[in-house]
Amino acid sequence: MSEKALRLGTRRSKLAMAQSGQVADAVSQVTGRPVELVEITTYGDVSREQLAQIGGTGVFVTALREALLRGEVDFAVHSLKDLPTGQPDELSLAAIPQREDPRDVIVARDALKFTDLPRGARIGTGSPRRMAQLNAYARAHGLDIETVPIRGNVDTRIRYVHDGELDAVVLAAAGLNRIGRIEEVTDFLSVDTVLPAPGQGALAIECAADNADLIAALGELDDPFTRVAVTAERSLLAALEAGCSAPVGALADLLADGHVVKEMRLRGVVGTTDGSRTVQLSTTGPVPETYDQAMALGRELAAEMLAQGAAGLMGERAQ
Repeated sequence: MSEKALRLGTRRSKLAMAQSGQVADAVSQVTGRPVELVEITTYGDVSREQLAQIGGTGVFVTALREALLRGEVDFAVHSLKDLPTGQPDELSLAAIPQREDPRDVIVARDALKFTDLPRGARIGTGSPRRMAQLNAYARAHGLDIETVPIRGNVDTRIRYVHDGELDAVVLAAAGLNRIGRIEEVTDFLSVDTVLPAPGQGALAIECAADNADLIAALGELDDPFTRVAVTAERSLLAALEAGCSAPVGALADLLADGHVVKEMRLRGVVGTTDGSRTVQLSTTGPVPETYDQAMALGRELAAEMLAQGAAGLMGERAQ
């Protein structure tokens, strides 16, 4: 008799289905059990408002978590950058698999690079973080761009470029990679130009906290280096008291000497969406040996950023 299938809760978007399908295959391998996808519609999927207006934090996550708590699914897959920084006691973040490319990318008309866009170029993004950093870079380097708020899935966003409504859109490299469209990228944005969202490129696999057997099985997919890095990034975000729609970028790099990882560098940035003011700092130290140490690193850098006025910049965005 075959074992009962595990039920994986996922959003319905093409990207969510692609990444959940990849996780389903991996979970089947480690458990020997079939995995079926259970499609769940979240508030963020049906609302047409800008994420900054609807609160950003948790809008793609709450319905999945409620299905978990009701026992309708056994585990759920999220884009980690969508997860609120507070973890409910009833749920366990059982695995964070190895991270994909965390960078942001440009898909532009005529295969243009970001710095080659014409004067007055209209660049679409739904992210205040991307707006803040692109506008700051443009100000610093004499570029003339206009950032335009947009919503929609990957197809919708790229269509704005193909239809001539926008000159370019900004997307996450990881998402395009997962749906097999990375060849449409015309420019990869260096993390020195645009720091990604905390946790960007990583997935989160969540299940009920009292299901020890499933936690252990899903834990086979966990990547310790990725977990340490994103823990530091999300700790920074939490200490800044900013939601996932706030203009905060963060990235923890693991710095290697040959094949040996020696140090971790954490960078953070906060800025006004018009790019007129930013606070960007970094810190480098030993690779944290515990998640508490990773969280402490994030809190320390956040404290330095707050001391330099980061809270005021986030406050300006909301006015």
